[in-house]
Amino acid sequence: MATKHEQILQHIESLSIGSKISVRQIAKALQVSEGTAYRAIKEAENIGLVSTIERVGTIRIERKKRENIERLTYAEIVNIVDGHVLGGREGLYKTLNKFVIGAMQLEAMMRYTEAGSLLIVGNRTKAQQLALEAGAAVLITGGFDTDEHVRQLADKKQLPIISSSYDTFTVAAMINRAIYDQLIKKEIIIVDDIFTPLDQSFYLHIEETVKQWHELNKKTSHSRYPVVDDQQRVVGMVTSKDVIDKGQSLPIHKVMTKNPVTVQTKTSLANVAHTMVWEGIELVPVVDHQQRFKGVITRQDVIKGMQHLQRQPQVGETIDDIVSNQLEVYDDTDQFIYQSEVTPQMTNHLGALSYGVFTSFVTESARRLLKGYKKGDLVVENLSIYYMKPVQLGSTLLMKPKVLEIGRKFAKVDVEVFSDDLLVGKALVMAQFIDR
Repeated sequence: MATKHEQILQHIESLSIGSKISVRQIAKALQVSEGTAYRAIKEAENIGLVSTIERVGTIRIERKKRENIERLTYAEIVNIVDGHVLGGREGLYKTLNKFVIGAMQLEAMMRYTEAGSLLIVGNRTKAQQLALEAGAAVLITGGFDTDEHVRQLADKKQLPIISSSYDTFTVAAMINRAIYDQLIKKEIIIVDDIFTPLDQSFYLHIEETVKQWHELNKKTSHSRYPVVDDQQRVVGMVTSKDVIDKGQSLPIHKVMTKNPVTVQTKTSLANVAHTMVWEGIELVPVVDHQQRFKGVITRQDVIKGMQHLQRQPQVGETIDDIVSNQLEVYDDTDQFIYQSEVTPQMTNHLGALSYGVFTSFVTESARRLLKGYKKGDLVVENLSIYYMKPVQLGSTLLMKPKVLEIGRKFAKVDVEVFSDDLLVGKALVMAQFIDR
């Protein structure tokens, strides 16, 4: 039987898109405490069922498909520009295709304004009206209000009309930044992109026996299986080591490893890779927020995901991307040396190289050096920075990584960082290789 928490989530999911939701309303409808209703609504927000907008409230929204993550909803626009909604609240869940800045003659402006777009304009009532009639939402800058008939039209068309106190240039820059951030998120591979779903996974029930493990092993040639209970929750893992020399009639729950490591669908690929290396495991069960079994992710899935990530074109650029792109091989016959210039994006508020960027330089130079020793992917297990001096903007850095120890599965690299022939940093990097 579903818990109260699960019943509330199912109720929220059954509501129509655009429905307004409140703690009191949920508590009254399902006869639960307001505390239980609040926790369930926060959970629904985390998994993308609802969105909370300042001065509007919490509304049921449509989950965005991952391939459309670069598109923003009008509800997200409200939060980005600290706006308030003047009309058309029922359309807040819709996504916008593009935004148009209304800084031109009315006729020219309408040529660019189409259904699914967002017109950014000042207190030009006629432009606001024509945009709504064309199927576009409206963002009014400068903190201006609008006429009552425009509000009514927005409600009728279910298209939001939003007011923000910021000027047009600032609003456009804020939205642009948000879209850029979404593009960076799109490049981050998560478990949901690569895991093997439930209908293609093999697992055992807690009441099954060692005999069933052997039958499943013969059928699939796999040796590791999650164990689930009556409510499909993952309660253990069983491997060949657990069943060796055990009686065929012995229940699985007697031999399984309890409280296994699990991941959720929103967990990043980097996190899973680190977990597998750190724990020394080949397969991890994937669960939802209620610990119910959703599928499995294997070491091979992780490696394929990393290979896909390396082939994927970069659209949004993170600090690590900037460091990687600017790091060049310095010509030296004795050892590998890498160089880069300190650019404005790499500095802190004092104009010196930031600690985070210094870390990126150290790990990237160590990674490139190890690539020459062994093919495959690696995960940084430990990083110790034990000496660092301030490096000013415009300086040229030289990274000199040196392998201290390398084995089949791990490596230790010492990295020295120089600027103008002066030692400005030293670090020790410990990494593990991910093999098939």
